[in-house]
Amino acid sequence: MTQVEQDLPADDGTATRARGKRPPQGEPVIDRAFALLDCFDLDHRFLTLGELSRRSGIPASSALRLAGRLMAWGALERDDAGRFSIGVRLWEVASLAPRGHGLRDVALPYLHDLAEATREHVLLAVRDERQGLLVERISGHRATEVLYRVGGRLPLHSTGVGLVLLAFAEPDFTEPYLDLPLRHDPEQTLVDKARLRRTLAEVRRERIAIFRRAVPSPVLSVAAPIWDADDTVAAALSVVVPDQTFDARRLAPAVQTAARAISRALGAQRAVGRTT
Repeated sequence: MTQVEQDLPADDGTATRARGKRPPQGEPVIDRAFALLDCFDLDHRFLTLGELSRRSGIPASSALRLAGRLMAWGALERDDAGRFSIGVRLWEVASLAPRGHGLRDVALPYLHDLAEATREHVLLAVRDERQGLLVERISGHRATEVLYRVGGRLPLHSTGVGLVLLAFAEPDFTEPYLDLPLRHDPEQTLVDKARLRRTLAEVRRERIAIFRRAVPSPVLSVAAPIWDADDTVAAALSVVVPDQTFDARRLAPAVQTAARAISRALGAQRAVGRTT
């Protein structure tokens, strides 16, 4: 038992909260624990108790009790300065996710082949709700600048892998998504919905997505779908290279070949498709 646990009474979910911070009635303890974990992001890897309380909306006393329990399980850690961070036990559990590390283990040899050929970036992503989730990224030592890290989220409508995942999503997901007020990231320019629809149709037809971005540096992304044993698109694979340095038409067959090989390894029957 940690010192934090020894100093605190058990939390049965009914502890009195500070005025003005009362959660929705009947909010389970597990929801509040998830709210604490959700406070961390790329820009907030270490948080004090006060920061946890403010970012989660949970009073400091309750946040400390919950943090103590999460520390005891290994979901949180605390440094000598008293700051909390995500614990490695969460990484251990997350590594069991078949859509993450299971897919990654199958794809990794093919990702390395592409990375060796381009000496730039090779990305593997899956769709998680309304965003893409980057499962793996292999990068050359002198690769161009990219925006997204492993475990990070990326927009579906303005990345190469995202366009693939959006194009092959089920219609009852795609149509509501296209009704959203979409902006390109990081430019924050409005998305031309008619043009996006044409792009998605082309991606479905050709099984390849070609996407260019001018900031923070001009890059070209060439992406292809990865199919699973249920003949649905389980992931997207892409290479990200400096624009005007590589020819998209020459990159596309290599990306599609790698994507089909991964699809076959996953048991897909639709892996052999058209190449451009």
